[in-house]
This record gives sequence, C-alpha cells and structure tokens, in this order.
Amino acid sequence: MNSKEDFVQHINQGYATKGDSIVLGGAILDGQSLPDTFVRLPLKTLNRHGLIAGATGTGKTKTIQVLSEQLSSFGIPVLMMDIKGDFSGIAKEGEEKSFITSRHAQINLPYQIAKFPVELLTLSEQNGVRLRATVSEFGPVLFSRILDLNDTQAGVVSIVFKYCDDHKMPLLDLKDIKKVINYITEEGKEEITQSYGRISTATTGTILRKIIELEQQGGDLFFGEKSFEIEDLMRVDQNGQGYINILRLTDIQDKPKLFSTFMLSMLAEIYQQMPEKGDSEQPELVIFIDEAHLLFNQASKALLEQIEIIVKLIRSKGIGLYFITQNPMDVPSGVLAQLGLKIQHALRAFTANDRKSIKQTADNYPLSDYYNTSEVLTSLGIGEALVTALNEKGIPTPLVATMLRAPMSRMDILSESEIQDINQHSKLVKKYSEVLDRESAYEMLNQKIALAERHEATQAQEQAEAKVTKSTSSKTASTTATVSKSVIKVLTSATFIRGFFGVLNKFLKK
Repeated sequence: MNSKEDFVQHINQGYATKGDSIVLGGAILDGQSLPDTFVRLPLKTLNRHGLIAGATGTGKTKTIQVLSEQLSSFGIPVLMMDIKGDFSGIAKEGEEKSFITSRHAQINLPYQIAKFPVELLTLSEQNGVRLRATVSEFGPVLFSRILDLNDTQAGVVSIVFKYCDDHKMPLLDLKDIKKVINYITEEGKEEITQSYGRISTATTGTILRKIIELEQQGGDLFFGEKSFEIEDLMRVDQNGQGYINILRLTDIQDKPKLFSTFMLSMLAEIYQQMPEKGDSEQPELVIFIDEAHLLFNQASKALLEQIEIIVKLIRSKGIGLYFITQNPMDVPSGVLAQLGLKIQHALRAFTANDRKSIKQTADNYPLSDYYNTSEVLTSLGIGEALVTALNEKGIPTPLVATMLRAPMSRMDILSESEIQDINQHSKLVKKYSEVLDRESAYEMLNQKIALAERHEATQAQEQAEAKVTKSTSSKTASTTATVSKSVIKVLTSATFIRGFFGVLNKFLKK
C-alpha cells in the first residue's frame, strides 16, 4: 500500500509547473485534505479545452467562477454562457465567511475577497450588450448546416447567396433570405432558371419552413446589424484584468436551435479572425459553455461534425473551450477526446443506468494507485472534484481528488439595480444598442418587383392604346385616301405638299 508521503510527492511532482499557473485547490486522500499539496493548472495548456461535469448542486458553477477569476487576474478574458443566471455575482466582492476560511485553512491557501470587470451580453431583449450577426457572415455552408438541410437544399441556399453576391444584395437578416427565396420561386423564377438552373418549389418550401422554425426560436433577434465584433471579447481593463463577458441565456433553454446557431457562428468567427498563436504561454480567450447538452442534443450530424472540427482547430488560435454538463456522456466522444482538462464533480447512483454511466465515466479517467475512481465519484462532497489535466509538456497529470478553493467574488446573483449600473457604465452597451436596418436584399427586391410591375402595367397600357389606335387608323385611312386624291390635284406646291404629308404622317402614326 502506498503511503501518504508517496502520494504527496506524486501529486507535487505531477502538478509542478515552471510557468504561470492557476491554483485550483488542494489534494484529498482518504477523505482528508492535505495542506500544501496544491493542484495547479499551467496557463500554457489551458487552450487544450476541458470538461466540468457533475450532478446538480455539486459545485460546478463555483468551479467556473474560480477558474474565471484566476484567468481574469492573469489578464485573460473569459466568455461565460450563463444559462441559469447565477454567475453574475463575479462583478462584486465576496464575503469572508467561516466555512470559506475553514476550507482554505485545510489546504493552507490564504483567502481574500475581490471583484472582477464584467460585461453582460444578451441574445434577446434582456438588458445588456446585444449580440447579432448577419446572414452573409454565416455563408451558405454554415447556414445550411444550422438548418440541417440535405445536399439539394444546401445547393439552393448556395444559389441564393451567389445570386445576392452577383447583384450586390446584402443578406443581413432572416427577412432578407426569406424574400430572396420567395423571389426565385415566383417573380424571378425565369431569371434564375436562365442563369443558375431550375429550382424546385418543393425544395424552397422546405428551406422556408426551416428558416421559420429558427425565426420562432428568436433567430429574428439574433440575425441583423450591428454585428458583434470579436475583438470586443478580448478586452482588458485599466488594472490589467481580463474582462469576464457573461452571456445571459436564462430565456434560451427552450430554444436550442438559437443557442447552437449562436455558438457555432461565434466559434467560426473567432477561428476565422484570430491569427495563429502556436504554442503560446497563455490563452487569448477562454469560453465556458454551460449546459453543453443544449448545444449537442438537437444538433444534426453535420453540425456535430462542424463543432468537432472547430474544437480541433481553434486551440491553435489560443482559444480554450470548456464544456459544462451534468453527465460527461452528454459530450460526443469525438469532442471528449479533444479535452485536456477534466474536472469531475460528484455523480449520483440512483438507478442501474446511473451506475452504468458512472462506470463509463470512470473509464475515461487515468488509472490511479490511490483511488477507486467509481467509488470516489459517488462520495465527493460539494466543492470537491476529481481532476486530471495536462502538464506543460502536454502529458496527463495524475488523477487527484481535489478540495476546490472558494471564489473570491460574490457567490450569488446581482440585483436588478446592480445589473442596471453595469450596463449604464458599459461602452459596449452603447455601441451595440442601436438596431440598424439599412437597405438590403429585402428592400432591393421589393423595389425590383415594384419596378417590374410598373413596367408591365405601362406595357399593358401601351398595348391597349396601340390596339385602339390601330383600329381607328384603319377606318380613317380609307377616308383619307379618297380626300387626298382630290386635294393633290389642286395643291401643286412642293413645299406645301411636304408640310402636308409631314402632318399627315404624324397623324397616321398616332
């Protein structure tokens, strides 16, 4: 049997780091915390992504709060998807309570209170910085995958984007793309067929229904201008602390399509705009995706493949992604395999399926000479977790049960007046509060259709007038011919004849 001294040496060696690191907490063995046996996470490997999992009420939110505080202290900005609305207190200082100081005394880590710079973001009409993106920014491939279209339908979407590019028609919001689809099906059908090929009305009808589904989940609020600029997530305050951007999603739980749409567009935009960082000393941005099952559960196969690709590639841009969920099995295996840090809070074994899930979870962690992983998973207390990470060389660290440090900021939500105060002093709220509706495909096609209708009406009127004129002219012609014969005999002046026939010619042409 390995001794406690061996364990302490094992952990201290496994979590030793030469560069900057986050102190997550202290090690636990046989239910007892060990002072001065710290679990450190090197900043250098935090762009290798991670998972924070555990049953409800086991302390996942506080773990995210601790990580966000530490990241901000090192000048690393954070984007936090706050589904439950219980993360905003990080903007205010915490309270030094007895149970907190006792916990820190057990691991021999000083406790201090602090607050951190915060921006409150929103996808809906809640108070905060409005996040929007245009349809054009998505592009035909990503937009088709979000709508879960087949190859034929995706081809039609590509034609829509190509037609708008060719005719300099911006696709800004959902009413734009709906208008274009209606146009190519009805008024512009002949024009589209000649230039791009025949399009089935059944196909365009299916695409429209998919867009309406997205629209009903709040897509009409998300798509539009002014588009959010990724650089505004990377800000640092005057004290050198990274901003913690809290995306308030309390009204989005029943709108998984909108949530996955936003997440995928955000990740794609970050990947496209951020330069390659290679092996940097710390991440540029860390993103926490709470209730990650909302992102994966209703995502199509194509969408899951796209997410998996982005997860693989985005870390080279200095971006760390952290998925938060109750059960690690909620995260697809292809994504799970990319995660370097795993923080597993307690799981509950109430049913046979629960026990099976716990065994599967335990199998995803490194073998340990000091823990029976399946047993530890069900015996962890609140604020305790099994942790494994990557060291500075990218090698997995030993599995360790950890007593997590307490957050330095408030472990409660902000009041409405405090939220209002943050928004009133926010430069980003002012920047993105204005809703723009400049001329785009919707207005341009309406003008084109109106012009075509006026042209058709004018042509119809001219044809009707020409028909009446032709009928009148034929009756007049015979009378004119008889009169002319007599008149010509008398009127012999060449000048007068030319003038007369000029007038007559004009009369006949009417």
